[in-house]
Amino acid sequence: MTVTLAIVGAGARGAGYARIAAAEGLAALAAVADPDPARRGALAAEFGIPDDRVFADWRDLAALPRLADAVIVATPDRLHADPAVAFADLGYALLLEKPMAPTEHEARRIVDAAVRNDVLLAVCHVLRYTPYSATLKQLIDTGRIGDVVSVEHLEPVGWWHQAHSYVRGQWAVEAESSSMLLAKSCHDIDWLGHLVGRPVARVSSFGGLHHFRAENKPAGAGDRCVTCPVERTCAYSAPRIYERFLGDPVHEQWPLRVLTDDVSTAGLRKALAEGPYGACVYAGRNDVVDHQVVNLEYAGGATASFTMTAFTALDFRKTRVFGTRGSLDGDGRAITLHDFLTDEVEKFATEPDGGASAADGHGGADTELMRAFLGAVATGDRTLISSGPYETLMSHLVVWAAEQARREGTVVTMEHALTPAVGI
Repeated sequence: MTVTLAIVGAGARGAGYARIAAAEGLAALAAVADPDPARRGALAAEFGIPDDRVFADWRDLAALPRLADAVIVATPDRLHADPAVAFADLGYALLLEKPMAPTEHEARRIVDAAVRNDVLLAVCHVLRYTPYSATLKQLIDTGRIGDVVSVEHLEPVGWWHQAHSYVRGQWAVEAESSSMLLAKSCHDIDWLGHLVGRPVARVSSFGGLHHFRAENKPAGAGDRCVTCPVERTCAYSAPRIYERFLGDPVHEQWPLRVLTDDVSTAGLRKALAEGPYGACVYAGRNDVVDHQVVNLEYAGGATASFTMTAFTALDFRKTRVFGTRGSLDGDGRAITLHDFLTDEVEKFATEPDGGASAADGHGGADTELMRAFLGAVATGDRTLISSGPYETLMSHLVVWAAEQARREGTVVTMEHALTPAVGI
């Protein structure tokens, strides 16, 4: 069976998934919908999609009888719910970019639609699908370290990635997208729950916007990097961040094509002179946090601490799992197991396919997700998907509780997360 696939949202994520599906021979591209004529036209040309299956509005695609087996919904975060519900109602299998939706009400609408229509819904929590995660999960589940007591987990966002996506970019303002914890780190809250295998009972959180604020603007700095007198002494200089990617075919796809379709020197300079990605990081438009900690207590008493920080190199997550009989130390590339009974150390190499950024497909995680999703569509085996509607809603509820705890300075009890949610 050749799976057919429609793309709703032909930006970096939607186009990236389409290319993986084609390169892996997993699916044929049948339709694309995107309001940007350049993006939808480029994707249609790349995959030979006929003109009558190229749409400026996803509603035009949804108004027709089902044209494909599955649809990837990769619209902006706040525009997920309506297309996801509409395509579920039409019987499409759904791959939905994370986060599912910025509000609980919208997320429940999506879940209800998937369950009501009995369609496959997978959310792009790509971290679950890597060989690294599978090995870590297996070591825990087979009792190699006994009972899990605590977990320490770090997400090193990367100084330039924070500046690109969460200060200058489309996730900079919470009202226009979602909180940083939901937009970026719902991966991590979801992944921790996947590892521990128990529901969260209580959550607290601390953090804020420490550095990328107007009052931290250097003396004499301008409003745009290309004309700023102190640009050469600024770690967040846009020319310094982006010019190094020119000529790199991987990074020209991301992040450079987020700035401009013309990835020449002249095209980049024009984008930095005129567009948002050349603006000073201290301009004050952004309001999402640049550092946050989340403390989790799971049913049964196990705990986890999660730290998200901008002030690192962009790298794979770092995780330490502490059990009653041993411990695990992972860096996204390899895992070290310390067995307390023998006092021996065993190493498990799980080298990722590329680097940690979206440009490299998150070290192969994007490819593994597409293999799982399209395999499930082709065979009907939904066990290939671990990031389904229920799991995703539960982890999103934890994220929203953590944001409540951070804003109110409270500890939130997750009573609703300990039993199946109403309506799913």
